[in-house]
Amino acid sequence: MKKLLLAGKAILGAALIIIFLQSCKNETKQEDPKEVAEDANETKFDSIDSKEDDSEFLVDQAEINLAEIEIGKLAQTKSTNAEVKKFGKMLVDEHTKSASEVSALAKAKNFTLPTSLTEEGQEEYNKLNEKSGVDFDKKFADMMIDGHEKAIKKLEKAAKDANDQEVRTWASNNIAGLTAHLEHAKMLKQNLDKK
Repeated sequence: MKKLLLAGKAILGAALIIIFLQSCKNETKQEDPKEVAEDANETKFDSIDSKEDDSEFLVDQAEINLAEIEIGKLAQTKSTNAEVKKFGKMLVDEHTKSASEVSALAKAKNFTLPTSLTEEGQEEYNKLNEKSGVDFDKKFADMMIDGHEKAIKKLEKAAKDANDQEVRTWASNNIAGLTAHLEHAKMLKQNLDKK
């Protein structure tokens, strides 16, 4: 009987050690800030689809702002082209202002936003950071064109479809600014392609 009890305790102990080690292994990967924010909003507004859609839009805008700020800083430090550096500074300034507006709007609506670069944003940053010289500048211009085209589409959709009037108005008011960024990026790319 004692042997059976001892064997049972040994098996139980081994099982607990395995469970403990498994849980430690799973804790090393940090969750993506965007997913954390989306999950928090989903929980808060699970029964209110209209709020959940608007919160997703603001989460996307926060993600875009965070990425543009970091990429703008990178352009200022890594590029040797004066126009790229100038564009990078403008990105940091404009998207810092936008981030502040999005944050205030989200706070008023009780939405949770990501506060650090998302996995996708970090991946884009890393791809750009691998480049140097003219390759860096051209990749930067391409990223700015692609990113601003996508961002404008999201703003246009929210300006039309957002449920909350303040969210719709904010989206509508920011289309012109991002369109100007897009045109600037296209001019930058044309000039860089001549090199």
